[in-house]
Amino acid sequence: MKINALQIEIDGIDKEILRDLMADARKPILQIANKIGISGAAIHQRLRKLEQSGVISGSKFTVSNKVLGYSTMAFVGIYLDKAARNPEAVKELRKIPEVLECHYTTGNWSILIKIICRDNEHLMNLLNTKIQVIEGVSRTETFISLDQQIERQIQL
Repeated sequence: MKINALQIEIDGIDKEILRDLMADARKPILQIANKIGISGAAIHQRLRKLEQSGVISGSKFTVSNKVLGYSTMAFVGIYLDKAARNPEAVKELRKIPEVLECHYTTGNWSILIKIICRDNEHLMNLLNTKIQVIEGVSRTETFISLDQQIERQIQL
């Protein structure tokens, strides 16, 4: 499989390494090497190639929002009065820790964000005091997620 960004060739061994690490980023390299039947050094070389090409970037732990007391997830469509205000609006949204994702979109909204809040009161406060006051935001449209039913990365 060729990845278009840099035309890097991804073979079956690369895919197997990626599948193992996507399932568990803390899986020992030697365990993957033994499973595949190549050396640990070869795995490290392939990972370096995949990192340098941009196919992978680091690893992360997943923190449970609910365990930390954040039970309300919402998606907010943001209408801007002018498209030219997008960079400044995004700059202000970056300052809000509850904003998990920000997308420049087609359609009715200029921006779609994903936010996490402790509860509906926190959500209302965030909308009223931090998001809707950003210069250029003419209005917002909010959708509360009742349950995230699918969460995954692209399958290889």
